[in-house]
Amino acid sequence: MVLEAVESHPQLTYFVETPCDTLCWIKHPVTREKKYKYKGKIRSKTILEETTKKPIDVSTLAKNINDFFWYRRKVSEGTKGPIEYEFTKRRVVLSNSNLPKKTVWLIIRCTIEKQPVYKFFLSNASASARLNLFVWLSGTRWAIEQCFEEAKSELGMDHYEVRKYRGWHHHIITCMLAHFFLWHLKIRLGKKSTVYYAIAA
Repeated sequence: MVLEAVESHPQLTYFVETPCDTLCWIKHPVTREKKYKYKGKIRSKTILEETTKKPIDVSTLAKNINDFFWYRRKVSEGTKGPIEYEFTKRRVVLSNSNLPKKTVWLIIRCTIEKQPVYKFFLSNASASARLNLFVWLSGTRWAIEQCFEEAKSELGMDHYEVRKYRGWHHHIITCMLAHFFLWHLKIRLGKKSTVYYAIAA
């Protein structure tokens, strides 16, 4: 899983998308140590207190959040105007095998329509992190995806025959730099101008 991969690098601050069935608690659940005998030896394991509620999935959590706690924000400029969503954030405790794992930020993005579509993100950013930071991070993904899509279709980013990482890395960087140059050229020449990507090929 992506979350497990990024958590293997504790020095990194991450912001990753998570499935809608991710389980969590709003408040840290109460646990206790239970002793049991196995092969003649006394052992112990951590279990939830009987009065503790079971974790809920983030999709259920999102649908139960009051409208007052949703904030409309512009993520980026699209071809048909500004792209806007509603956002909210919560500190939650992730569930791992029905036991508390760690406390993280849960950021929920919601489309503005009658039947909203939710996206969920997790982050280990500090407790003082502001919502605007997460809104900005959620918007950078669109720009990255656009860069890769245009570089593949117009600049041949996916047309390479290399055997080693160094050659692959050189090809990818060259395509991204060409894309960067052409976008700035297009901005300088104006919206009505036409930039032919083929000049960078």
